[in-house]
Amino acid sequence: IVLMLAPIVPHICSSLWKILGHDQAIEDAPWPQCDAAALVQDKIQLMVQVNGKLRDKITVNADADDEQVKQQALASDRIKQYVADQTIKKIIVVKGRLINVVI
Repeated sequence: IVLMLAPIVPHICSSLWKILGHDQAIEDAPWPQCDAAALVQDKIQLMVQVNGKLRDKITVNADADDEQVKQQALASDRIKQYVADQTIKKIIVVKGRLINVVI
């Protein structure tokens, strides 16, 4: 954090850098590198709508196909109460965003 704040408040960060025990100047320290593996999500949260109204949120695997997503959405207790005695006309899946159940 001190290294990333150095361009904004260099004097304070330089002092903190020395207090943290670094020998080289903070200006000579390399910028932190991004870890691409940390940015990959295993699970994503999808909104479930019934007739365009938000009714639930479900968490699914990021690599789940549309059929798995539909099954998991229809298995939700909150969705079951809305579609219990209704005929489902269509299920629209917007990949990575939402599922809309049209009754």
